[in-house]
Amino acid sequence: MRLKKYTDYSLRVLVYVGSKEQDHLSSIKEISQAFDISQNHLSKVVFHLGKLELIQTIRGRSGGIKLLERPENINLGDVIRKMESDFVLIDYVQSDSKEEALKPSGQLKYALEEALQSFFYVLNQYTLKDLLHETEEVNKILHYET
Repeated sequence: MRLKKYTDYSLRVLVYVGSKEQDHLSSIKEISQAFDISQNHLSKVVFHLGKLELIQTIRGRSGGIKLLERPENINLGDVIRKMESDFVLIDYVQSDSKEEALKPSGQLKYALEEALQSFFYVLNQYTLKDLLHETEEVNKILHYET
């Protein structure tokens, strides 16, 4: 299974913002610099995270972004489900009879569905707080001091 860069960037934004003090406002510019990601891409991600009510965006000169929820209330499985548009593990086109013969059997469909459920079962065990547990290590990765 491969997650989109968009989901990766979303998780990075949440980790960055979650690693700051609760009242600290982060900027797209500083997150962009920390991860070497385009500000334009991050703007789209931040907008989406705001619409999902995972972060609060405050406009204006002294604005920025911060978490709306405490890190322990942000479930990784939920975030990934919201950021990914679909979870089709194998995409079969139904228009050609030869391809029709390649469609997965009932047992294969069941196995793939079970694998996907296992994937989310594991992710549902973790919250953003779990990713922030090693604050000193997170700070080293993000290039700022504790």
